[in-house]
Amino acid sequence: MEFIDPALLTYCENHSSEEDLLLQKITRETQAKVMMPRMISGHLQGKMLELFAKMQNPKTILEIGTYTGYSGICLARGLKKGGKLITLDINDELETMVRGFFDESGLAGQIDYRLGNALEIIPELTGPFDMVFIDADKINYGKYYDLIIDKMNPGGIILADNVLWSGKILVEKGKKIDKDTQALLDFNAMVQNDPRVENALLPIRDGVMIARKI
Repeated sequence: MEFIDPALLTYCENHSSEEDLLLQKITRETQAKVMMPRMISGHLQGKMLELFAKMQNPKTILEIGTYTGYSGICLARGLKKGGKLITLDINDELETMVRGFFDESGLAGQIDYRLGNALEIIPELTGPFDMVFIDADKINYGKYYDLIIDKMNPGGIILADNVLWSGKILVEKGKKIDKDTQALLDFNAMVQNDPRVENALLPIRDGVMIARKI
């Protein structure tokens, strides 16, 4: 996931708005208590999500993949007054921790945290969505996209994390491709070739695809 020199990454973080005490706490507790803590969005990406949300000022955000709540809090900070973040995750073992962080954020009243299979929950959501953040199982990125694209408002933004997959998307000739890498290659191609959106793939952290519905 390290695509730039660590010193340059530190420089970028030092020249980004400071990570507040709650987000620092979420990072510490995730690293101390949760397996695969690298899955957390982190300072630079979290601030990017927060700024995108504030610029979009969405009424409704859908997040697919809550993890420990870092990205959800960043996104919810940009909601329109009275707006709502619906965040979905399949891992109920983190529920107590996540709800605690949401309560501390002061945004729990605007966050609809649902546990279950996103492929089953999303069809039940009416939308429309102004913003969607996909950061869940890579094998289903294409399915998530198909389920949400027609529920997006015109001008709505879809963000998808990990689309560079630690550089694995640059496949060496003759090398076997694992299922997750192939799923992300297919997803990136799907977005690139979808006339309903305009898009850019940003080399931030592990890669973020941003697509705006036309």
